[in-house]
Amino acid sequence: MAAPPSSTDVIQGTLDLLILKALSLEPMHGFGIARRIEQTSQGVFKVNPGSLLTAFQRLERAGHVDAEWRQSESGRRAKYYTLTRTGRRQFEVETADWQRRAAAIARLLKAES
Repeated sequence: MAAPPSSTDVIQGTLDLLILKALSLEPMHGFGIARRIEQTSQGVFKVNPGSLLTAFQRLERAGHVDAEWRQSESGRRAKYYTLTRTGRRQFEVETADWQRRAAAIARLLKAES
């Protein structure tokens, strides 16, 4: 039986974490964040623009990111997002939670019986 085609969707519940990670490196606009996620994952994950917009709104409401309109590298106006102090703490919490869950899944996959 052939394997099903692999999905390039971001794993449910991880988009916020991936956005916070990108912003922990530097302020970025939405397209830049989507591109960074795709490039860093070596094309395994592609971010749906609608999902990205919803995530930005959720992160702004929670106080994890600030946004401001600026000129992009290409000369267009773009909304740039910056990680807040609260967002940095949330990134640390979500990273630790993800690592704990990933380790548990790895243990389950290695189980012999």
